[in-house]
Amino acid sequence: MEGCRRLTLLLLCLAAPMFARAGEPLTWLVRDLPPLTIEAGPREGQGAVDKMLPLLMQALPQYEHSVVRVNRARATQMLLEPGLSCDPMLLWTAQRSQDLVFSIPILTTLTNGLIIRRQDRHGFTTFIHHGELDLPAVLASPNIKIGQVAERSYGGAIDATLAAAPSGAVTAHHGNDAVASLLQMQQRGRLDGVLGYWPEALYLAPQEQIDSNQLVFLPVRGVPRYQPLYIACSNTPAGRTVVEQLNQVLVGLRSTVLPGFYADWLDTANKGDYLRDSRRFFEEAAQH
Repeated sequence: MEGCRRLTLLLLCLAAPMFARAGEPLTWLVRDLPPLTIEAGPREGQGAVDKMLPLLMQALPQYEHSVVRVNRARATQMLLEPGLSCDPMLLWTAQRSQDLVFSIPILTTLTNGLIIRRQDRHGFTTFIHHGELDLPAVLASPNIKIGQVAERSYGGAIDATLAAAPSGAVTAHHGNDAVASLLQMQQRGRLDGVLGYWPEALYLAPQEQIDSNQLVFLPVRGVPRYQPLYIACSNTPAGRTVVEQLNQVLVGLRSTVLPGFYADWLDTANKGDYLRDSRRFFEEAAQH
């Protein structure tokens, strides 16, 4: 009996390394982007993508999952390095699609726009037409300075406008807490506007001792109200396999719980519209 017990323990010890190697490492690259992900502060870990990640990990138990928090620039580098990495909240662009493999859309989010101080609104009056901002004209104005997060995509239309902007019209922030830093630069008068998501600015403002009632969001002309969000993985055989597996899971999640995770962060006026529009978006996507 004692001999059997020893043999069993020996076999378990020999098998342990095999079990440890059974799951291929899959690194999730997450950056602080309220209300999708919240690394620290109010409602820490309660962002929409924060809640989604455990569901994806549970659905893919064959991988050894880990979460690494990096800024946008570092995430871009890691997705191109050897190893299996995925970014759970990325906008699709033609350039990114050459280097990465994208899932089906997972969420629709409110699009980016220009965040300004209420006291500065008069300086933008000539650029606003029917409630929308003429961003190319703003960037062409030598007296207006705009801030952006380095290597963040703001959607096709805004990205194209930024690429054509005159030199010096846009200040790019490369570090961590980039949006918070840009909002602080704006408060000090070093920037006139900050490109970003309105829910993100509303979350960060109180933590930066900024009165959110003194901020104004200007939608950009030609930019739709919503934009689809994707998961992007390393463009390798392993990465393509992960995306294929994720797509099977996401079809159900995006029509049930995922929209609610994001809608929880919207005010009453926008929440109902968002849930209705999200449902319509994915119903139409399923038909194609």
